[in-house]
Amino acid sequence: MSDLPALLVVLPILGALVSLLAGVRWDRSGWYVAAATLSVQVAGAVAFAADGLSGAPGSYAVGDFTIPYGIELLVDGLSATMVVLVAVVALGVLAYARHAGPRSNQFYSTYLLLVTGLTGMSVTGDAFNMYVFLEITGLTAYALVASGEGGRSAVAGLKYLLVGTFGASLYLLGVGYAYVATGTLNMADLSSEIAAVGYASPLVRASFAFVVVGLFVKVAMFPLHTWQPDAYAGAPDSVSALIASLVSTVSAYALVRIVLTVFTPEFLDAVAFARPLLAATAAVSIVVGSGLAVAQTEIKRMLAYSSVSQFGLVVAALSVTNATALVGLAVHLVGHAVMKGGLFLAAGLVATGVGGRSVADYDGLGSRMPAAAAAFGVLTLGMVGVPPAIGFFGKWYIVVGTLEAGAWALAVVILLSTLLTLAYFARLLERMFFREAPAGTETGPADAAVADGGEGHDAGVDSAADSGVSLGMVAAVLAAALLAVGLGAAVPAYESALAPTVEVLLS
Repeated sequence: MSDLPALLVVLPILGALVSLLAGVRWDRSGWYVAAATLSVQVAGAVAFAADGLSGAPGSYAVGDFTIPYGIELLVDGLSATMVVLVAVVALGVLAYARHAGPRSNQFYSTYLLLVTGLTGMSVTGDAFNMYVFLEITGLTAYALVASGEGGRSAVAGLKYLLVGTFGASLYLLGVGYAYVATGTLNMADLSSEIAAVGYASPLVRASFAFVVVGLFVKVAMFPLHTWQPDAYAGAPDSVSALIASLVSTVSAYALVRIVLTVFTPEFLDAVAFARPLLAATAAVSIVVGSGLAVAQTEIKRMLAYSSVSQFGLVVAALSVTNATALVGLAVHLVGHAVMKGGLFLAAGLVATGVGGRSVADYDGLGSRMPAAAAAFGVLTLGMVGVPPAIGFFGKWYIVVGTLEAGAWALAVVILLSTLLTLAYFARLLERMFFREAPAGTETGPADAAVADGGEGHDAGVDSAADSGVSLGMVAAVLAAALLAVGLGAAVPAYESALAPTVEVLLS
């Protein structure tokens, strides 16, 4: 195995350092450093995916230390998926952020450190190392949320910090219990040692409960979701898109990795409360998240509550733990990241172009900002699960997986959530395409692009648009809409490539 897994973690750290140093001499050079770094990161991630998806899962020992005493990095289809997703989405959001802001070198340095944390979480095979990267991700995400102008961003960042630290502490406590019970931190070694200790061990069961609940906080499962709406709504638009598409997604991946690699499906079968804990949390999050989204009038808060519901689908798939559901889980993670990130970018585009941040502001958007409205429409239909978008395939596999497992109640809840998702997105579609623009508002191509760069306003601040939208902003939104549709065609091939990884996770 090459050093590529470790290099993918180190590269954004180096980019963050260069961005800080360059800022001493060249103000606002950080975007160019970040763009160069993430371009290389994407190329490396694709090469990593070629290894992870082309054969049996493998691993890499950092510094050639003997496993399980050294840190192991995992190379399989699921880790490869997350690494590529992080790199591609981060580069896409970066194109949007060049004009939308924030623009300081410190911002882009923090941005790259967030990529470091997310990539590390995606590849690590060590439970404590997962905590380290979880904290790197959390600390940088808190700072990025608070980077917007005004008190709202600062308050949202503080709330995110307090709740996120609580979740990370629960996770660390769970890892501590596992270490006391087994004497190891390597995930594969933990799995065998936990089986040797016995699933009835109070330490093992406490470890599972603390780890799962701690990661529930990070994923924003109901009722541990309270940080998410404020963080998404209060952050600058580029930051909202980045954390909405990646932070909870990779945290959900971490939950899947820990449950299946450390505790294994045998633990879920042997411990009476394990599957019900996952299934009940999933069902409540799916229904309540959708219901709260319907009640929102601010677009970014509506999208935030939608995420609570959508990640409930991931936990539902994890609770049934069969091959079909796990494929759906992976597809849904990718689809949600692309579509929800695109929706937050589109919402920022509308706010920049016409100053609209509430549902009522979307009246007649089809005539005022046709490109933004078209992309928003495609992405919302994808989130509902209309084929051929990738959102359809993720939900389809998860529903079929629940039916195969005999979890009829979960299947009904998922189908009900689809109707609720349609309810809150349909009102936006109706306003955008079937209502007239309010009297006195601008009509015509308000989303006509201007050159990237310049001194436009911070899109994270609720203010009237004064700088127009850029080519990079429009391109990022349209790319997300095209990917949401195009990735659906790749699902059958992806299912085949992911099969060896699914087989190992279920064995």
